[in-house]
Amino acid sequence: MKASVCLWIWLAVVAARAVDPPSRPVLPNQDRIRPYAANPRYWQYQGRPILLLGGSKDDNLFQIPDLQPHLDEIRSAGGNYIRNTMSDRPDGGFEVYPFHRRPDGKYDLEHWNPEYWNRLARMLQWTWERNIIVQIEVWDRFDYARRNWELHPYNPRNNVNYTTADSGLAEEYPDHPGANRQPFFFTTPDQRNNQVVFRYQKRFVDELLRHTLPWPHVLYCIDNETSGDPAWSAFWARYIREQARAAGVDVFITEMWDDWDIRSPMHRNTLDHPELCDFADVSQNNHQKGQTHWDHFQWVRHYLGSKPRPINTVKTYGADTGRYGNTRDGLERWWRHLIGGAAAVRFHRPDSGLGLGPEAKAALLAARKLASLCRFWELEPTLQLLRQREPNEAYLAARPGSVYALYFPDGGAVELDLQGHDGPFTLHWISIATGDWGPRHSLHGGDWVPIQTPGPGHWAAYLARQP
Repeated sequence: MKASVCLWIWLAVVAARAVDPPSRPVLPNQDRIRPYAANPRYWQYQGRPILLLGGSKDDNLFQIPDLQPHLDEIRSAGGNYIRNTMSDRPDGGFEVYPFHRRPDGKYDLEHWNPEYWNRLARMLQWTWERNIIVQIEVWDRFDYARRNWELHPYNPRNNVNYTTADSGLAEEYPDHPGANRQPFFFTTPDQRNNQVVFRYQKRFVDELLRHTLPWPHVLYCIDNETSGDPAWSAFWARYIREQARAAGVDVFITEMWDDWDIRSPMHRNTLDHPELCDFADVSQNNHQKGQTHWDHFQWVRHYLGSKPRPINTVKTYGADTGRYGNTRDGLERWWRHLIGGAAAVRFHRPDSGLGLGPEAKAALLAARKLASLCRFWELEPTLQLLRQREPNEAYLAARPGSVYALYFPDGGAVELDLQGHDGPFTLHWISIATGDWGPRHSLHGGDWVPIQTPGPGHWAAYLARQP
């Protein structure tokens, strides 16, 4: 049976619980976002390889009131990748919850708030129209702890569907969510089998999938920087995959673990389980700096070497306004991952990231210029081809003898191994500070060749053999 027929049969099954039907049918499976057939470390979309680059001013973009102009801004800067948490905590005052609120102020978890789901539907439509890939995070642990939990519809004091006694949920969870003291994340049949609460969680995921599965440009991440029970994540990964299979479509799923060392056992819950996680998200590597940041990422690429998968980094920390590194750190991390072989890189929202500020826009424009000259999915990280290099001075990806892509975090001069590759090469410089083209000149191969930036600051370079 064709995928589109299966999908609409599946949609009809859940229609009784639906709000508004999806506005477009699914495209053929081969046109959906998926690992690139010729190099599964990268993505393909509509049958062609695609490099995912992004930055945005918020994480739960479907909730923001000026979504359309912001998507246009992302696209005009060269972005094609957003993070969309299904978060509903009232940080900005414009967010809404997914559930109906009664006149008495209590929520009814049996009935939806149409505005929440219509916002999601509009976001999916508008991103599809702009060829922007959406990475959805189903659960965000920060919604269910401290002040946010006190207001949330799932809190038993705020709904008419269950009490503290029959749900096992307390009215207060004052600890940081990383403490994992919130029973909300232990409800599944594979854990404590809390059917009272799990029923409504499953209903929420079903509605989320009813809206998202028809669209070909959606990736799924179970949680935001979790350190919780792997059984929770595994259950929802299997469940989403089962629902997609019933609908006749392929989906691609990951988990984002919290440990800042992506070589840790916690991250093996993704890296060792391709049956659950079709790609890896290593955003927490962006707490590292300099050469360590590069080395840890390369460790993951090597670890996945026998069964390569795309590696995304949907949250690049670092901004002068934040706590997790400064603006220079943010730019360096984003570019090191890009040159190092990441399939998708995105600046985290302010104030912990550069969002879509001037520095982020310039970096996006510079990266698109570099991508217009080289196919990243045909390159491999090759630091061994550089010498006279200080730690964190320069980074390289190459198809030796043909194409080289370099990144310099703060100017510098290195030597590139062109031994055995005689003939003329053309060197193009790109200013990451402005997003503009820099100088261009020729050089000759056949030996170790000096490469020096046009000046201080962040620079990218493309070197290719002349035909």
